Amino acid sequence: MTPDSAAPHTLYSFRRCPYAMRARMGLSMAGIPVRVREIVLKDKPAEMLEASPKGTVPVLVTLSGTVVDESLDVMRWALAQNDPEGWTAADPQATAELIARNDGRFKQALDRYKYPNRYAAESLVPGAARAEGLEVLADLDSRIAANGGQLVRKTRSLADIAIFPFVRQFAHTDMDWFNEQPLPYVQAWLEGHKQSHLFKGIMTKYEPWSPGADEPLLPVVG
Repeated sequence: MTPDSAAPHTLYSFRRCPYAMRARMGLSMAGIPVRVREIVLKDKPAEMLEASPKGTVPVLVTLSGTVVDESLDVMRWALAQNDPEGWTAADPQATAELIARNDGRFKQALDRYKYPNRYAAESLVPGAARAEGLEVLADLDSRIAANGGQLVRKTRSLADIAIFPFVRQFAHTDMDWFNEQPLPYVQAWLEGHKQSHLFKGIMTKYEPWSPGADEPLLPVVG
């Protein structure tokens, strides 16, 4: 697909990164026209590093040249322009607390569970990280049950979309084990988001970008 003048913004992304996933979902829901530059983590393009020297995805470069290089900031930037499902209006305090725990305690447990050889503490206490993650998931399960299907209300909101990619990564580390856990609401919630038009759209596979290559448009649902 040839870059289109109606898509002035550029997003450096990596398909499987949960931070990039939630940024893409925010942009897609808001209907923001974005050109996607899929990167290879071991060979990051100079253009991306010039925009954001910290070298992590996502990196959004707007038409005005503004650089937004934190996933939640990308989501909020997009939803400030168009929030058709009212994601940001849903219990802001609970949302902030849930995302902070996800990005802190849960992400730490996820990393140690998924990549135990990188962390000496996990080798000394086998299963500790998975147990820590399971404790967070049990709380999410109770919240989803109490709120009628999603984390802070009956319909999806910022909390769900910001947290779902990390729960997905945790679950996929060992799906057989995950499916055996007493987490019926989290399991249904996860499957629902995985099957959503929004998620399937932003998981389109693209060839790695290089200067002069095509820059496909991010699918939009908003």
